[in-house]
Amino acid sequence: MEVPISGGGGGERFCHAAQVVGADGEMDGEAMARFAAGAGLLGRGLSYAVVSIVGPQGSGKSTLLNQLFGTSFTEMDALKGRSQTTKGIWIAKAVGIEPFTVVMDLEGTDGRERGEDDTAFEKQSALFALAVSDIVMINLWCHDIGREHAANRPLLKTIFEVLMRLFSPRKTTLLLVIRDKTKTPLEYLTQALKEDIQKIWNAVLKPEVYKEAALSEFFNVEVTALSSYEEKENLFKEQVGQLRQRFIHSIAPGGLAADRRGVIPASGFCLSALQIWKVIRENKDLNLPAHKIMVATVRCEEIADEKLKSFISDKGWLELETAANSGLVPGFGKKLNAILDFYLSEYDTEAMYFDEDVRTAKRQQLESEILKHTYDAFKKMLEHLHHVVLNKFKSDLEQSLRSGEGFAASARYCVQSSMAEFDAGLRDALVKHAEWDTTKVRSKLEQHIEAHATSVRGTKLAELKANYEKKLLDTLAGPVQSILETGEKDSWACIRRLYRHATESAILAFSASLSEFELDQTTIHKMVMELREHARSIVEEKAREEAGNVLMRMKERFSTVLSRDKDSMPRTWKGNEDIRAITREARLAALRLMSVMAAVRLDDKPDKIDRALTTALLDGGPLSQKRSIEFTSDPLASSTWEEVSEKNTLITPVQCKSIWRQFNAETEYAVAQAISMQEAHRRSNNWLPPAWTVLLLAILGYNEFIFLLRNPLYLLGLFVAFVVSYAAWLQYDITAYFRHGTLSGLLTITSGFLPTIMDIITAVINMSHNQKSSSHPPRHRPPLHPQSFRNQAQQQSQAQVQYQAPSSLSSSSSVGSNSDDES
Repeated sequence: MEVPISGGGGGERFCHAAQVVGADGEMDGEAMARFAAGAGLLGRGLSYAVVSIVGPQGSGKSTLLNQLFGTSFTEMDALKGRSQTTKGIWIAKAVGIEPFTVVMDLEGTDGRERGEDDTAFEKQSALFALAVSDIVMINLWCHDIGREHAANRPLLKTIFEVLMRLFSPRKTTLLLVIRDKTKTPLEYLTQALKEDIQKIWNAVLKPEVYKEAALSEFFNVEVTALSSYEEKENLFKEQVGQLRQRFIHSIAPGGLAADRRGVIPASGFCLSALQIWKVIRENKDLNLPAHKIMVATVRCEEIADEKLKSFISDKGWLELETAANSGLVPGFGKKLNAILDFYLSEYDTEAMYFDEDVRTAKRQQLESEILKHTYDAFKKMLEHLHHVVLNKFKSDLEQSLRSGEGFAASARYCVQSSMAEFDAGLRDALVKHAEWDTTKVRSKLEQHIEAHATSVRGTKLAELKANYEKKLLDTLAGPVQSILETGEKDSWACIRRLYRHATESAILAFSASLSEFELDQTTIHKMVMELREHARSIVEEKAREEAGNVLMRMKERFSTVLSRDKDSMPRTWKGNEDIRAITREARLAALRLMSVMAAVRLDDKPDKIDRALTTALLDGGPLSQKRSIEFTSDPLASSTWEEVSEKNTLITPVQCKSIWRQFNAETEYAVAQAISMQEAHRRSNNWLPPAWTVLLLAILGYNEFIFLLRNPLYLLGLFVAFVVSYAAWLQYDITAYFRHGTLSGLLTITSGFLPTIMDIITAVINMSHNQKSSSHPPRHRPPLHPQSFRNQAQQQSQAQVQYQAPSSLSSSSSVGSNSDDES
């Protein structure tokens, strides 16, 4: 039951009085909690005192408390008789006293209402008062002092007996209040009372550990006396006022409270009282130090849970968490530290009076829980920081490389600046209370940076290598192909010189370019060897490509040597050329070309390929004496060349033999055509009669010759005929007509003679007709050029030949073509 009361002590003040232990001996925890909250006890820390009063029933305990502390406990109405007024334990707040003072009014002893249960409850309530109170007031009748069977002796004996059940009890102030003081001086009363108390203390059975202990080790005994309230009310109130002053600042050094070492903080008082009463009711020994630890544990856990919930719902933290999930938050650690410090500070303030070890342990747990709750946000921050720093490293490295800086120097600088930026961001995000291991995050960033740098380095090296490989391709491919096409004996010597010069130049420049990457010697040597091998592969690939076209190249070479002379002029087969020698020379050139393309000779090792091909294919074949001397068997009856490795073989001996056979078959026609042209030329040059015929004509025609000399007109006519015949000879290329035989030439000339005469007559008639029909004065015509006349006559003659003799035209055309070749 709770009642608002109006207390004395100088003014009306409202306070809460609550019954925390009922008549049945059960404690009402909720009533205790409501009292603490309503009276403002929870926030007092250690700045509070607990005063309880015990004494015989009807001794005026409640009246004294109401007068002394301004409380309003229910008082006994003397007009209704002496009976039990206070049942169980009541609690209230002292009015107008600092520090905050909790006042407990305990049920009186020796009450007839409780009967046989009086002793048990008396001990329980007395033990409870000793456990929770700083000051225990014992209400005593003055007339009982010095009496052996006084009413106060069982009460004191009960207090001393229950004291033994307190494990490591603290020193408590026993304020003995002598009621209804007589004229006996207080000094005598105090001395008699202390003697009685000492006798009672000595008579109490004590544990072995406290057997020799003095009363002063457990109690600070104070004695005061009050006059009768009913008979001397004013004096009573005056004395109560003086006693009230002793309760002001009671917990200060030298104050009325004797020992403050085991005080429970105010926020844990309700829990402590509840647990103490529970242990007392279970009739167990009360271990106050252990109880203190228990209360501290429970209360610190409650405070820590409250602060954790407040932190989780804190608006500032929620905003910070949302921002951290979205991106990098500048000052994340500083902001989180401020929020964390605020709640830890609140925890410290509320738990500062509890056991230090418990308080510290629970603080660490609270801190750990808060940090555990914030770790995800911190982890997100590190992920954002990792992403930002890695992207910046990529951008800085790319920009540095574009500006022309060396790769190794650029990468080193960018790595250092990026890691420094990450460390700065990490320091900005760290929470000072946390001991989170960030080495893995840093190592992961270093790995990603190193991986990107390695990737970029690989790309740059690949580009650099590809660039030099292309240069080698441009330098070697064309010249190697050109040299192989010549098919000279020193072709591979020229290729080797070209290969070495191009390779060494490229390697020198390549090595200089690699210096900016600061690679180890093993890697540099490997890349240089790869470039060298690439150069070799270019030559080998080009050689294999040309070897695949060797038959075509051989035919081209054969055709070139056969159809052109040493000055590269087209040959005219006039009949005096040695076709056999020329053919051999052409075949030898083609064979030499095949010899050049038969194997790769970059190692400058001697071989017998050229000699084997010449001996086997050109010097007489199987029956050649030279071959029988130098080679014991057919050198081409094998799939490999002597002194040539298989990988360097482009055309095997067997393939050479097959190619040569095909080559001969495809070039025989060209040789046969040359021989035919030579024979035709010879026949064309033999149309004149033999010399003996000319001599016979000269002897037989002597008379005719003398006749012509004697008749000049005949001689002139013969001269004119000669001139005309010579002109016709030159104009119509009579020699060409007779190239294919005398009969063919005569037929061609005869077929074209009549049309020519007709054309000449027609031209003369047209000229005379034009002169007569002209109305203009006669003008001098330009003379008809003989060459144009001949051309016109030739055209008409050819047209006539086409019309009358097609077969003659074909013969004439073929002869004409041969004539053009000769010219």
